[in-house]
Amino acid sequence: MSPETLYYIILAVIIIDFLIDKILDTLNAKHFDDPIPEELSDVYDKEAYEKSQRYKKERYRFGILTSGFSLILTLAFIIFGGFPWIDAIARDISDNSILIALIFFGIIILGNDILTLPFSWYNTFVIEEKYGFNKTTPATFIFDKLKGWLMMAIIGGGVLALIVWFYEFAEEDFWWYTWIAIALFSVIMNMFYARLIVPLFNKQTPLEEGSLRSKIETYAKEVDFKLDNIFVIDGSKRSTKGNAYFSGFGKEKRISLYDTLIHDLSEEEIVAVLAHEVGHYKKNHILVNLGVSILTTGFTLWLLSLFVGSPVLSQALGVSIPSFHVGLVAFGILYSPISEITGLIMNMLSRKFEYQADDFAGKTYTPKPLISGLKKLSKNSLSNLTPHKAYVFMHYSHPSLLQRYQNLNRH
Repeated sequence: MSPETLYYIILAVIIIDFLIDKILDTLNAKHFDDPIPEELSDVYDKEAYEKSQRYKKERYRFGILTSGFSLILTLAFIIFGGFPWIDAIARDISDNSILIALIFFGIIILGNDILTLPFSWYNTFVIEEKYGFNKTTPATFIFDKLKGWLMMAIIGGGVLALIVWFYEFAEEDFWWYTWIAIALFSVIMNMFYARLIVPLFNKQTPLEEGSLRSKIETYAKEVDFKLDNIFVIDGSKRSTKGNAYFSGFGKEKRISLYDTLIHDLSEEEIVAVLAHEVGHYKKNHILVNLGVSILTTGFTLWLLSLFVGSPVLSQALGVSIPSFHVGLVAFGILYSPISEITGLIMNMLSRKFEYQADDFAGKTYTPKPLISGLKKLSKNSLSNLTPHKAYVFMHYSHPSLLQRYQNLNRH
């Protein structure tokens, strides 16, 4: 295949991916005004429902603007020779292949983040502020960005440097070494994420002694779940939206509750939500997801090893000197249809796991407080109660609220 043909294929993949995404968004938006299912009629009162409608529609319009800007930016960057320009800058700075790759991706990622920063700011301080969600201060926003860039440089840069180094000495067999390294990194991050990463952005404090902790510990004992680590995260410093999650395994397993969740839900509802999270652990969902992710990564790296060395990939993006880092970009774009399929499978698996965790909570605790808790969380986040089925199928990692209600109501 000639570089010119591959160039047009790359452009086509980007445009088709955008069009499919916008078609799904439009289909979903057409259902914003559908009647609320009778089972969910108690989620919103009239005022809250009208507010949720305005929120959904404004986010939809904003999404079209931001994704349209990203499409134009990406196409312009490719068509007007952005990649050879950045590659030339990197090569002027260093002749070391690892440093060239780090500079190349550093400029692209940082440049893209700076160009899209106004959209992120507007989303946080205009849209989220307007609907009462935002608690982030400008200082927190800026420091979050800086910390995010620092983490990207250290972790992302370290992983990239390792991959390029593997490629330098192992060539097409580099994927084996990379796969093992990424698998080990994934296991470490799954185990120690709450201990290493979360504190960089949020304060975590052990849940204090009292009625709530006693109820949680009583439930944990009833289901034979050893739970020593229950933490509260100060999510209210950024948003009013509540959340809870389970992380780690072995001695590092812990349940984290957002302070907003504790504020919004009753103690019975919080225990029911935690019963759902315990269900994920009891059903080995964390280990299965980790295993599937590692297998998917291995497949992707193997596929990358077959093509990344081809000069055509670099030439298709206008770079005359064949290089691993430019080939990686071209491969990433061409791989996106496969990535959509693997993402779809992962979402299907995730939705299945959510049903199983709900079933576990319904059987070991009781479904009623979980249902009422989910309804409160949906109300407080102004969730869409009438999503299009195709949109749910393609994008939702969790079943819709109606689907979860119907499943739980069978118990």
